[in-house]
Parts: sequence; C-alpha cells; structure tokens
Amino acid sequence: MEREARAAGVSVARSRIAAWANALRPDQWVKNVIVFAAPVFGLRLLDPQALLAASAAFAVFCAASSAVYLLNDVADLERDRAHPEKRRRPLAAGEIAPAPALGVAALLAAVAVAAGFAVAPGLAACVAAYVALNAAYSLGAKHVAIVDVLAISLGFVLRAIAGAEAIGVAISPWLEICTFFVMLFLALGKRREEVAGLAGSDAHRPSTVGYSVPLLDQMMTAVLAATVVCYCLYTLSPEVQQRLGVQRLEATVPFVVYGLLRYLYLVRETTEARNPTRAVLRDVPLLVATLLWGAVVVALLYLGRGA
Repeated sequence: MEREARAAGVSVARSRIAAWANALRPDQWVKNVIVFAAPVFGLRLLDPQALLAASAAFAVFCAASSAVYLLNDVADLERDRAHPEKRRRPLAAGEIAPAPALGVAALLAAVAVAAGFAVAPGLAACVAAYVALNAAYSLGAKHVAIVDVLAISLGFVLRAIAGAEAIGVAISPWLEICTFFVMLFLALGKRREEVAGLAGSDAHRPSTVGYSVPLLDQMMTAVLAATVVCYCLYTLSPEVQQRLGVQRLEATVPFVVYGLLRYLYLVRETTEARNPTRAVLRDVPLLVATLLWGAVVVALLYLGRGA
C-alpha cells in the first residue's frame, strides 16, 4: 500500500509539472528568436559577447512571454472552456488554479525585467513595455478589432528593439518597419482563420465581430503590398548598403515574396495558418524559403561585404 501511495504521489507530481510546462508554452518561445536580428544585421553575429547578450535577451523574453501566456489564459478562462481545442489548456481544464498562475506570471515578469536590467537598462525597458502591452492586450485590447493585431505586431517590434539594446547597437528603422508589417500580415492571417472557422460567431473572441473574411482579405492584401515595398526599399537603400557594406541584398527579395505568398496561400486554401508559428515550422516550402532567406542574408553580410 505504501509503495502504491508513493507511486501515486509521484504520478500526481509529474502531472502537475507537465501541466505547468504546458501552461508556460515553451513551444512558442521560438517567436523570441527575433532578438537575434540585431546581431545579424548589426554585423555582430561573430562577436561572442554580442551573441551572449542576445541569448540573454532571448531567455528574458521567454520568461516574459510565459508570464503573458499565463495571464492571458486566466483572462480567457471561460472562453477557453467553451473552445473545442483551447479547453484542453491546463487552466481551462482545471489542472492549474487561476491564483497560482497569476502568482507565477507576476514572478516571471519581475524576474524578466530584473534580468533584463542586469544585461542592459534598455533591454529592461523593452521587457517592461512588452509585459505592459500584453497585459493590456489580455485584459481588453484583444477584444477590439484592429487594435488586437496592432498590439501583436508591436510586441514583435519590441523584441527586435530589445535585441539591439542588449548588444548596444542602434536599430535600423527599416528593421522596425519591416518587422511590424510582416507580423501584422501574420496576425491578420490568424484572425482570418478564426473568423472563417467561427463563421462570424463571437463565442470565443469578441474582436471577431469587427471582422469579416472579405475585410481581412483586403487588409492582408494591403499589408502584403506594404511589406514587399518596404523590404525592397530597405534592400535598395544606399544608406543601408553603405552601412552594411553590401550591394546585392535585393537578392533576398524573392525569398521574402515567396514566403509571404505561401503564407497567404495557407490562409486562404488550407487550415494550416491557425497558428503562424506552426505554419512556419511545419510547412516545408515556407520553412525552406525562410531558411534560404536567412542563409543568403548571412552569406551576403558576412562573406560578400564590399563585393
């Protein structure tokens, strides 16, 4: 009996650990790799100290993003329980109580800001702004059409800025604007999937009431065009070419265009874009285009300078 009780206790402990690990959503931490854009485009990719600082920024944002996910799950508790998929999340399933989740969220946010300050005050400011932005998002902004996708996009811009602050380089306005438009495009695609899947219902996300599939299609088309134009201008900018020491950065444009169009295809013709992160990681053509873009960028910046 004692052995059985001990085994049962171990099983319960493992279940709790698994529930917390699931609630922190480590599968979403990949979104924070955008902090490494600064060392890549700041020509510091081969600098060990810069990579260490950027890695610290990545870790800090992993903690901050997990805090945000916990807060969001508490705020969305009742809606998640009515959702066919999200009801399996630890909080919605009753595996974790709201009070401990909020406590852990507050602790993670505080640790993230403190750790960020230890790296660079500017990084701490970005983390604090990120947490505040996403708190506002979780507590109401996500229920306001257009404001919700803008908030998501700005969260990624803050990550990009944080990477620059961590390694002590000035971030290019082009990097900020391109990041904003790309993430806005992805966020609109996710909303389109939600609206199409709910058939206009506001059962889970009230902001879907402010959208329609035709409206989101128009928005995506406009943002797609803006993204391509901004990226082309970035690659052709004399200032950028002089600062980076490259003149063939426009060679990366086809990969960007293909990636955006491929995502648009996934949104309109499949159901693979409900989770943009999974779409990028699981759709082979999109993943290959992303990796090729990264490889060509690194090759041009670090092997083809002055060519």
